[in-house]
Amino acid sequence: MHAFPRAIEPERSAASLGDRPRVLLIAPHSSYRTAPFLTAAQALGIDVLVASEGKHSLVAAYAEGLHIRHENKDAALSSILRQARLRPFAGVIATDDTTTELAALAARALGLPHNDPQAVRLARRKDLARRRLAQAGVPVPRHRRIDLSRPLAPQIEGQSFPCVLKPVGLSASRGVIRADSPRQLLHACGRVQRILASIGASQSESEARDYLLVEEFIPGAEVAVEGMLYGGCFERLAIFDKPDRLDGPYFEETYYITPSRLDRSVQADIIGRITEVCDAYALREGPVHAECRINEDGVWILEVAARTIGGLCSRLFQFGTGYSLEQVVLAHAMGQRAEAKSGLGGAGVLMIPTPKAGILRRVEGVTAAQRVPGIEQVSIEVREGYELVPLPEGSSYLGFIFARAGTAEQAESALRAAHACLNIVVAPLWKGEVAR
Repeated sequence: MHAFPRAIEPERSAASLGDRPRVLLIAPHSSYRTAPFLTAAQALGIDVLVASEGKHSLVAAYAEGLHIRHENKDAALSSILRQARLRPFAGVIATDDTTTELAALAARALGLPHNDPQAVRLARRKDLARRRLAQAGVPVPRHRRIDLSRPLAPQIEGQSFPCVLKPVGLSASRGVIRADSPRQLLHACGRVQRILASIGASQSESEARDYLLVEEFIPGAEVAVEGMLYGGCFERLAIFDKPDRLDGPYFEETYYITPSRLDRSVQADIIGRITEVCDAYALREGPVHAECRINEDGVWILEVAARTIGGLCSRLFQFGTGYSLEQVVLAHAMGQRAEAKSGLGGAGVLMIPTPKAGILRRVEGVTAAQRVPGIEQVSIEVREGYELVPLPEGSSYLGFIFARAGTAEQAESALRAAHACLNIVVAPLWKGEVAR
């Protein structure tokens, strides 16, 4: 592989379409991740075709893109191949879990860098992933799968507590609930079943809506890891500490801080464990996002996904070469390589917690939060008047606060100070009864 070229100057980017590489970006409608990829591609002189269900979207990238239905992979793949015959793709990228398998199928059919579709499926299905890791000898918590079509009580007999209940096909901690007793577990099962019933087929394959995973609760510090696979070799991009304890009953993401303050030996163990998991799944190419817990028994894998970090958190990445995370991924998709290096100092993001359910009236104190030394941006993503739905039912963040400072400790302090400036005003949501 060779180094990816620097961003193309504006006067040089007016080449004919045939001279510019084109990438296919497969994304759910209104994904957080689409805009950063489009921005990165524009900076590098790359054309992008967005494949999504956003036919009637007000966003041009969706409305003018390739319209597919993600759940109908055969039809979607046929549409992609027709487009490739009109004008070839230099790479294929998936933005989110729900699109990784289709992206793998498309890249394979086009002879582009890809993971085996079965490997990608393992990475996004928690039940299949746990089974595969156990077969490969990778330490996993004790677990069992629950079939929602059968009586629940016999299936949880003998379950040890505390435990964690997880939908097998959702991400971002949606539907993840800790239970400390059989009664709590049965109640949690009913709650998650209602969440799954409310999700359309395009967001979760039907089989994934039939099962839940129950596993023992793993205490300890938690980290997120971002990396890239090049021909089966995992290379770390960043380890993010999560300084807030995540003990449940729900597991809302809050602070991500880098560089990690864990001992170097522990960091090496984390990378070694992620490499084991990638090998077990047979993942070989592209971005990897992992979640791990560390305690006296070692490193435990919560998740290894064949995609980039979620939300807007990729803004934390500014490498020594000047590349963003999306530029590194774009380079790989086209069989090239950006030699990314970590920047100096500390950085962090706060995914602003949703304080309670209701209607968002306003967020006060944003200007004061932006004035905190070290704060780069306060981004409120939910408009006033919209309904707020916290975890475990919710699936989006209220907003993000980004910080950069001389050290990781200073970045974390800045985020906490900025968060303390905010006052989130939420009005009750009154849902009237339907007349009979």
